[in-house]
Amino acid sequence: MRVSIWIAAVTLLATVSLQAQAGALTANQQSVCRWGSDIAAGAQASKLSGVSLYGARKKLQVRKFPRPWMRMTALGITEQTYNSSSRLKPVAVKQTYYEQCVRHELARR
Repeated sequence: MRVSIWIAAVTLLATVSLQAQAGALTANQQSVCRWGSDIAAGAQASKLSGVSLYGARKKLQVRKFPRPWMRMTALGITEQTYNSSSRLKPVAVKQTYYEQCVRHELARR
């Protein structure tokens, strides 16, 4: 019982800390991190459901992207996701990607 309360407290503190860090980013940086995390989660969902990398790449090729760099970036994120041996749920991949993106953006400053 005490261990689960401790874990919940640590998780809450980590979430609050990440939100404070994310608040230090520009709206554009936050948007890019959210977009990338959505791509990573979608790729993980496809991978876990048995869609081949070829099939996932074809879906991205026909998708419309608002910025020219997004297509190649999405293909790269998808390929990295497929190359990973991770079996995490897409929600966990999305959260992990977002957290690492925020840390990366803050470290670039």
